[in-house]
Amino acid sequence: MRPWLALPLVLAACKVREQPPITAVWQNDFTAGIGEVFYATGDGYHVEHGALSARGAHNHPLWLRKKLPHDVRIELDVWSTEARGDIKIELFGDGHSYDPDGGRYTATGYEVIFGGWYNSRSMIARLDEHGGDMVQRTEPKVAANQHYHWRIERRHNVLTWFVDDLTTPFLRYEDPRPLEGAGHEYLGVNNWETDTWFDNLVITPL
Repeated sequence: MRPWLALPLVLAACKVREQPPITAVWQNDFTAGIGEVFYATGDGYHVEHGALSARGAHNHPLWLRKKLPHDVRIELDVWSTEARGDIKIELFGDGHSYDPDGGRYTATGYEVIFGGWYNSRSMIARLDEHGGDMVQRTEPKVAANQHYHWRIERRHNVLTWFVDDLTTPFLRYEDPRPLEGAGHEYLGVNNWETDTWFDNLVITPL
């Protein structure tokens, strides 16, 4: 086969298989494993005892292949077995990007981090967890092995994150230039080094 004839086959093989977008309540308790509904950009993810484990992924997210609605509620249970915490997901990213070299990671969406930097702060960061466009707090810390229930909502241009207490926001971020449209439609579970866990994911259009 001529080399230039093989190129379209290579590109087709590299393309992430698209799943139907989320238009009604969608849930996953990981009992069936990761499966084709997720796209792993690296190692560090597996399902054990019906929950998703993320450890040592070094900012190679596990992307859900279904596009999110613009206004959406995302609920899930999370925990870490370590006192370092660092439980992290990405919202409204491009569905395929990752850290190529272990350097300073720039996301394609919003990063939601609980107990990052050795459990010293939690944040909602726009695109860059090391930048200045974020809201953050230093308390409470992640307690090892404690299970937390997250609810994250986007309505118009406001992201609101609840942790256990579903009446008082844990953090609220208002974005005058919301990340939306092509390149900002996917949810990713992310991780650096700590042993973190995710379960009972429910996504609801608003």
